[in-house]
Amino acid sequence: MSNVWLRPRQTPPFALTSPRGYDRPRISRAGLALAAAALALPGCAQLPFGGKAPPPVVKATASKVPDEYVIGAGDSLSVFVYRNPDLSEASVAVRPDGKISTPLIEDIVASGKTPPQLARELEKRLAKYIQDPNVTVIVRSFIGPPDRQVRVIGEATDPIAIPFRDHMTLLDVMIATKGLTKYAAGNRAVIVRLTPDGKQTSIKVRLSDLIKDGDIDQNIEMQPGDTLIIPQSWF
Repeated sequence: MSNVWLRPRQTPPFALTSPRGYDRPRISRAGLALAAAALALPGCAQLPFGGKAPPPVVKATASKVPDEYVIGAGDSLSVFVYRNPDLSEASVAVRPDGKISTPLIEDIVASGKTPPQLARELEKRLAKYIQDPNVTVIVRSFIGPPDRQVRVIGEATDPIAIPFRDHMTLLDVMIATKGLTKYAAGNRAVIVRLTPDGKQTSIKVRLSDLIKDGDIDQNIEMQPGDTLIIPQSWF
């Protein structure tokens, strides 16, 4: 039986021999640098969310402070003159021309002003008759100026003009108008809105889907001066 000489295996410079007898690769510093450079290249790194970039973080913005109420024709006001009950009025209606009348003051424009603004003007007028007048104007019932109303026309149960309030939605408008008539084509309704540059734009809304099916996607926010038009069904 001849002797067979086995050449001993040489361990490569980049590997380590583990205690169990198998080779485990060694990663050199140069390899680590190459791997880091590859990960830094666009498209080479593994991203979460199915390989897509994570969604951007949306910062919360402060809510807009609502504007002061502006008096309009049809509003009912109370005018209180401190220490002068004879000059005070519990109920003063704003006439269609936008004016009101109070004791000692025949006519004064109220429409388009806030209650504090109207109170200051009343004080100036009353200063001719009493010393240091102190006036408070309280809005008892309100309709608001035309550009702060939301109008509903067509096949609503109670077509009306509604005073706009902050965050008013289409569903709020339909509750105020008591819903649709049986002849209404609710899914062909249109909101006519004026843009800041004075142009008209139309927004199609599906009122029947909102009211009957609860499609909240149709519950958009209204804007001052909007007009909701509800057409009649063809059959």
